[in-house]
Parts: sequence; structure tokens; C-alpha cells
Amino acid sequence: MRKDVLEALKKLRQEKKRNFSQTIDLIINVKDLDLKKTENQIDAFITLPHAFKKRKVCALIGPESLEDAKKICDEVILKEDFKQYAKDKKLIKKLVKNFDFFIAQADVMVNVASAFGKVLGPKGKMPNPKAGAVFPPKTPIKPIYDKLQRMVQLRIKTVLTAQLPVSTEAMKDEEIADNIISIYDYLMHHLPNEEKNIKSVFVKLTMSKPLRIK
Repeated sequence: MRKDVLEALKKLRQEKKRNFSQTIDLIINVKDLDLKKTENQIDAFITLPHAFKKRKVCALIGPESLEDAKKICDEVILKEDFKQYAKDKKLIKKLVKNFDFFIAQADVMVNVASAFGKVLGPKGKMPNPKAGAVFPPKTPIKPIYDKLQRMVQLRIKTVLTAQLPVSTEAMKDEEIADNIISIYDYLMHHLPNEEKNIKSVFVKLTMSKPLRIK
């Protein structure tokens, strides 16, 4: 598959150049899958071989993790300040717009759900244990933060298509191929009929049309 991916990336780079570094998305279409059955739905966090952009992380915590979180995370919100956000959804919507991931201390998750859940939940941004984003008090936060820098979410729940970012133009083609293949392999091994359930695979730049990988 690597040869086909690299060939597609080579063609993609022939697209019109833009005055910014475009994101490269991977699009995978699946087939013969009944998504009404929950066992056929995919909702996974995949750690890529190569990070491709800075991921901004907001920590929702108690005082036990404050010192460490302030050193590592891009924003820190203490439990005692949750009420302020619960009263004003506009503040939470601003957070959703500005941050890629939310992490939380496990013992304040009930409070997080109460204050932030109605906004973060529908956006798929609630702190998720599957992503390692929910942790006990005093857990070192840097390993969590570093792992999130390489993480993407793969979701196939309501439509038979997944589209997710895998790199930017600035990355080397070999690194982009590594990221694409890691996602493809993960998905293939989590489909009931593996490769037979995959209909087609495309790559696209932010401003380009999708280009099919043979």
C-alpha cells in the first residue's frame, strides 16, 4: 500500500500552491456495514507515528494537579471556577473553538459533566478515557500532553465515511504515508470483514478536490 500512498501524495503536491501550509486529510469510505448495530460503529483515538501540528490542550482539574498543569497545558480551569462557565455557554463555546483536547482529573469528572457536558459532549470534546485524557490526581501531565500531540479521532458512527487530518504539506511524504497507513491498518483490523469492508480511500488538501489512492 505504501507505494500507492506515495504516488497519490506526489500527484497531490502538483495541485495549485497556496500561501499557507495546507492540511492533508484522509478520507476512507466503507461498505456493507450496518451502522445501526453499535458493534459496527468505530469511535477510536489513534496515536500517529508523527505529530503534524500543535494541539492545544485545556485541563479541567482540582488543586492537586494545578502546579503541573500550569507548566504543561495551554489553559487550566480549576474545579472552583467551573460554575462560572456553567452559567455562560458562550464561554464554553469559545473554549471548544480554541482547544483541540480537554483533559480532566478523574475525581472532578462529575463536575466537568455537569458544567461543560452539554456543550463539549455534542462536539465530541469531553475528556475521554480512551484517549488517556482522564487521570487520577497528581498524575504527571506531560506524557498525556505529548501523546495528544500525535492523536487523531477516527469516527464512523452515522455515515459510512471517515475524514480526518493526517498531516500538513510541510511534512515529508514518507512521514505522511506512515500516518495514513497507521490509520488504515487500525480501521481495517476493526472492521468485521477487514479489507472487504473498505470501499475507497482518498487524500485531499484543504483547498483541493479528493484524490483517490489506488
